[in-house]
Amino acid sequence: MRIVVVTGGASGIGRACCHVLSGKGWKVVVLDVNGEGAREVAAEIGGVPGTLDVGDEHAVEAAAERIEREVGPVYGLVNSAGILAVPVPPEQLPMEEWDRVVRINQRGTYVTSLAFGLRMAARGSGSIVNIASINAFRSMPFHGYAPTKAAIVSITMNLAAEWGPSGVRVNAVSPGFTRSPALQAKIDAGERDVAAIEKATALRRLMEPEDSAYAVAFLLSDEASGITGVNLPVEGGWLVMPSWQSYPGIRGDWP
Repeated sequence: MRIVVVTGGASGIGRACCHVLSGKGWKVVVLDVNGEGAREVAAEIGGVPGTLDVGDEHAVEAAAERIEREVGPVYGLVNSAGILAVPVPPEQLPMEEWDRVVRINQRGTYVTSLAFGLRMAARGSGSIVNIASINAFRSMPFHGYAPTKAAIVSITMNLAAEWGPSGVRVNAVSPGFTRSPALQAKIDAGERDVAAIEKATALRRLMEPEDSAYAVAFLLSDEASGITGVNLPVEGGWLVMPSWQSYPGIRGDWP
């Protein structure tokens, strides 16, 4: 049974990854800064829980050493830990908030990839999937968050080239508007228009966390053995829609 580590595994896409991967026969180590949440998910899937702040490189290295010693050699890593941001103008974004988002999203992905990826490379096999975002493809009003997701794509490509000769594949999944607890809370508060979001996608629906989780499972698997350095959008066709809005009326009320 192969071992996979999922950071940010207590909720949202990370939690869905834990459930999907467990269902596909992986031994899942659930890591999250929310230790209680990690324990709950691990109990649901028969996994191994752990508390981890991915922005602390010393804690990450200690966790990697402990997991490999107590659980076994890690073949898969899913970097799903991340924090969201509020869409405010630059002058309203405190630099301490910008630094906090960069520390977890960008730095956390990098140091966690190093801690586990170097061990994979030494053994000659492994697969890493980083959770980026459609923010990496388009301009959005997230002046701290969006650049971290673009950086994650760059990290993915760089490490794919670096570790490919050592048998380690590194890919990214970029979710679109996904019905995570964070988005659902904004919907419930009236801060997001579901109909408008759905109309902006070719498939006319929000993504569910499992949509990204199944893409992650594929990229981790041997079925994707020839794939490395890619950034796979899972967004229901949101990326292909904007240019069609220049042609209103040719499909009735569509788009």
